[in-house]
Amino acid sequence: MMNSLLRELREKLGEHVAPVATESSAEACFQIAPGDIPSAVEYMRDRYQARVATVFAEDRTPAEGVFYNYYVFEQAGNPGYLILRAAIPAGEPRFPSIAAQLPAVNWQEREIQDWFGLEATGHPNPRRVALHDNWPDVHPLRKEFALDQALAPFAGEQHVYRPTLGEGVFQIPVGPVHAGIIEPGHFNFAVAGEPILYLQLRMFYTHKGTEKLFESLPIPRAVFLAESISGDSAFSHGTAFCQAIERAAHIEPPARAEAMRVVLLELERLYNHIADIGAIANDVGFAIANAHAGRVREMAVGLNEALTGSRLLRGMVCVGGVREDWSGAQLARLGGALDEVEREFGEMVALVKSSDSTRDRLEKTGILRPEKAEALGVVGVGGRASGVDRDVRRDHPYAAYALFPFRVPVYREGDVWHRVQVRIDEAGESFGIVRRAAAGLPGGPHCAPHQPIPADRCALSAVEGWRGEIVHWVRTGRGNRLERCKVKDPSINNWPALVEAVEGNIIADFPVINKSFNLSYSGTDR
Repeated sequence: MMNSLLRELREKLGEHVAPVATESSAEACFQIAPGDIPSAVEYMRDRYQARVATVFAEDRTPAEGVFYNYYVFEQAGNPGYLILRAAIPAGEPRFPSIAAQLPAVNWQEREIQDWFGLEATGHPNPRRVALHDNWPDVHPLRKEFALDQALAPFAGEQHVYRPTLGEGVFQIPVGPVHAGIIEPGHFNFAVAGEPILYLQLRMFYTHKGTEKLFESLPIPRAVFLAESISGDSAFSHGTAFCQAIERAAHIEPPARAEAMRVVLLELERLYNHIADIGAIANDVGFAIANAHAGRVREMAVGLNEALTGSRLLRGMVCVGGVREDWSGAQLARLGGALDEVEREFGEMVALVKSSDSTRDRLEKTGILRPEKAEALGVVGVGGRASGVDRDVRRDHPYAAYALFPFRVPVYREGDVWHRVQVRIDEAGESFGIVRRAAAGLPGGPHCAPHQPIPADRCALSAVEGWRGEIVHWVRTGRGNRLERCKVKDPSINNWPALVEAVEGNIIADFPVINKSFNLSYSGTDR
């Protein structure tokens, strides 16, 4: 497969296309020229119907005198990933943008501009995104930028929003500071009466420099940093990070650890889906359903604590497996508690579905059309409610998921109600997966023996978090540290979808539309 693809790429792009060694049989990597990026992307889409899963950069100027841009492709029915790598000369820090032909990479290319100072030539909207307009002229992910570097006071023009024009058209700014405990994000609406004409949003108010921090920590400590990327997805991000390290270092987690990871990943999905269904009901005035959901979620996170010592599943995953094994008593607790949570969840769902007023508010509200979802690369719940049939657990099996087949719910209506329905269906599948994984838990160790991580190894890892596809890519360094860790949270893809989904709806429905996507500010800002 790799040889035939190499021949095809050379026929299309030229003999300069070269294979790049990878550590995983699930990855194929080829080096191309920067100028070939648009035609290579077009070829992969047309010839293989391949999707660009993520785009990111790496500073290799100290070692090789170049930056690298990586374009990660996935193809339906192929469990592997194809990576195209373009070397950007340090003296010519620019690359051709593909955002006009592929809107899904809009923010990702602009992140490369902000963090590495590589110009995306031809980008339809090259304004800053990850670093706000009044940041000084620095590029924090360049190797020359010191982690403890003090920045001058921020000065300069703030972000200028598109002006609202027309008689009777008003601007309604919401945020960036909100009236709840959510993190900052600015939503700027243009409305004519109640209907929303368009929405402009602005994220990255609390950019935390997570990817830079990864370069300063020993790998065992970096696991905890991965768990902090988005607190409600701690186990998913931690697993994605550990899998990337394991693949780079050829570490094989024991079968017992892989099955335990499946159980915990699905428990994370369950407690979040339960909470979301209640919160969506609450946003249309069904407070009783939300109270019921809060009680069921409490049962679920109590089970998490009994199994791991953490209500949000932190501190359990590690490179090579999981930190602690489960006793017979814990497994018995899992079985009994899961039955109780499933029973109560069923009653909560029946309560929500029995409310005609709730369905009236959610059906045909916040519609994201399938063609928009596909163009924007929307993942997870938001994508599957709009006809995007993708799930990393099924398409790129990891941990022990290949042993536990399940149904991926997909709808095409794309409204709030069907984003709720996807959560209901996924939760039902999760109960079954947890039961089968726990019942068939293999014997043996729960973690592979500790071993040093070789330097200069690269690997990719993807996990289907409860929000959607999470991607981590690493390059290992000397002294059991990292040279680079790229993190892609599903919210990076999905925030632009919110802009499309609210258009034409009334301003009073924005909270429930927003909640139906429930995107992560922290995962975006990272």
